[in-house]
Amino acid sequence: MIDKVKEHLIGLVNEPGYAPLTKEELAKIFMVHKTERPLFYTYIDELEEDGYIVKSKKGKIMSAQRAGLFVGKFISHEKGFGFVESDEEFVQDLFIPADDVNTAMHGDRVVAEIIKEATEEKRAEGKIIRIIKREITEVVGTFQKSNRQFGFVIPDNKRVNGDVYVPKAGFNGASEGDKVVCKLTVWPKNGKKAEGVIREVIGKKGDRYVEIDSIVRANNLPDDFPKKVLKEAQAVAVPFEKEHIEKRADYRDWNIFTIDGSDAKDLDDAVSVSKLPNGHYRLGVHIADVTHYVKEGSKIDKEAIKRATSVYLVDKVIPMLPKELSNGVCSLNRGEDKLTLSVIMEIDRKGNVVDHEITESVIRSKARMTYTEVSDILEKNDEKLCKTFAHLVDDFRTAEELARILMDKRDRRGAIDFNFPESKIVLDSEGIPVDIEPYERRIANRMIEEFMLVTNETVAEHFYWMTMPFVYRIHENPATEKMETLGKFIATFGYKVNNGKDEEIHPKALQKVIKQIAGTKEEHAISAIMLRSLRQARYSPVCEGHFGLAAKYYSHFTSPIRRYPDLQIHRIIKEVINGRMDDKAKAHFESVVSYISDHSSEQERAAEVAEREVDDYYKAVYMEKRIGKEYNGVISGVTNFGIFVELENSVEGLARLADMNDDYYDYFEETFCVIGERTKKTYRIGDSVRIKVINADVDRKEIDFKILRKNED
Repeated sequence: MIDKVKEHLIGLVNEPGYAPLTKEELAKIFMVHKTERPLFYTYIDELEEDGYIVKSKKGKIMSAQRAGLFVGKFISHEKGFGFVESDEEFVQDLFIPADDVNTAMHGDRVVAEIIKEATEEKRAEGKIIRIIKREITEVVGTFQKSNRQFGFVIPDNKRVNGDVYVPKAGFNGASEGDKVVCKLTVWPKNGKKAEGVIREVIGKKGDRYVEIDSIVRANNLPDDFPKKVLKEAQAVAVPFEKEHIEKRADYRDWNIFTIDGSDAKDLDDAVSVSKLPNGHYRLGVHIADVTHYVKEGSKIDKEAIKRATSVYLVDKVIPMLPKELSNGVCSLNRGEDKLTLSVIMEIDRKGNVVDHEITESVIRSKARMTYTEVSDILEKNDEKLCKTFAHLVDDFRTAEELARILMDKRDRRGAIDFNFPESKIVLDSEGIPVDIEPYERRIANRMIEEFMLVTNETVAEHFYWMTMPFVYRIHENPATEKMETLGKFIATFGYKVNNGKDEEIHPKALQKVIKQIAGTKEEHAISAIMLRSLRQARYSPVCEGHFGLAAKYYSHFTSPIRRYPDLQIHRIIKEVINGRMDDKAKAHFESVVSYISDHSSEQERAAEVAEREVDDYYKAVYMEKRIGKEYNGVISGVTNFGIFVELENSVEGLARLADMNDDYYDYFEETFCVIGERTKKTYRIGDSVRIKVINADVDRKEIDFKILRKNED
């Protein structure tokens, strides 16, 4: 209720025709009773405190934008300057010079005033005048003793400008060179540093596990489970009783199997595929019924909400659920009876789901297959594997047949499928990276992807038309400005994004470009810029479609062991199919799906950052032993300070313009290139170059290259 009132207030003051009003006048417009006005005025004060509205000297209330202010999140640069990301969509960031940061720290919500308007060449410039909310409460970094009386924590995150002062009383056992978690007690003010106390000593800097744990802590990801959660997990992770399967569909006699990576332990999806007499296919996708064990409001559930997702960090997994559940009782292990939620689909020869059933079920997997094994059967007709899994080979071939039909259907409707090479970091027994191998996306991987996609779409559409509260996976259409910039960029390569008759771009237009660039030297570069031009997918209680998949309805249903949105919609589904979704239950789920969507989206982003940072750490360690070596690479990014080059093994490094002594290079933003003033030598995204590794900074997780020459086409 509070949020709705605030929402309406923000909506009103931001309307183009709104004339500034006093709080009393607003109370009349909203027909607030005299007895409720004090509470209404409190809402107005809170909105002002949060920077959404501004009061004039005469008490007139208006939007911050109308008052000439800029409200949003401060993004700091390690050199001291930064940018404010606006709350308003499609509004360009505001540049903040280092002298005008006014003690704001990375991530803070701030109010800034514009001191220089934007021009065609430069974005607007501003000055931070108020910090609404401090985002950072802890920093992870290296402890350094200055003397016996005080020390400093040097933050790992270089965006956090300035060291944190720690008095002797706040050392709490930390020694010189320790990686620590430091709780901030005083934020920077009037030229003074931030102050803090050591909350946790992670370990000695440079130790492999300490470095990984530091990344985990810095991204606020919970690691070890609380004892009370583990105790509850042990209590519920017991075999189910016979009465639990009496009302379930019994598929234990079906040819059901799992296909996962060789090192996967949390097997939450299994499939079955067969041909029907009418020529259609029957696809069964069977997902672990995690909600049978994880009850809403339980200690396990509260911890799962907090985590929202499992995090995969090269050789470490931070699971959403304790291993007693994720790797044990919920995992669809071969030969074991398991409780599941099954979606049984009848799919025609064109890939259309012509009939489907969503039901509680019990299964017994007939085989635990790996992607490599199934791909070798289908692609190489491996004799030994075909003999070992003779009872399933026909099913695998039928599955491939169906998967290719589904691929063709998605391709026809315009789904975007980027062809980015993936890699796997290989560690030795000591945890040292010894190789970075290409990761193959073979037929078995694509087969399971297609089956999960069609299941997620089927479930989403089913519950959309039932008008049930739900968590959807949405991918909004890209911003027009981004598409215009993309269009200008790819035009320099001779390609065109065709919007057709509509102003809004259709995924088919981007798909067409991807097909045109396939196999060309500029493929990777254009694909990368195109991906950056798209919005990020997120969770939402409102079904808005998925642009990248060219799908009207989409959800995440197939991974309840590792994603909380899947777990949440399983609860909703079970309430519906068991006839328990009354008005009270519906109201309850409507009240939670919005929070689950927003929080899960945020945690997903944090997990992605941590995963990327861990990869970057191991890549820096790997390249540290290869300084002086030469490699071929492709220019993956161009900025006003340097050229990013990606090697075939996915390692990316920076060649700084300041170190290119053959000429002075000017940067051209629209064409993503630099051009030498004297030689007119041009380097742009997609160019193949020969580089030399000149430095690897493990602390910063950065690698420096020197460009030796441009490779000839």
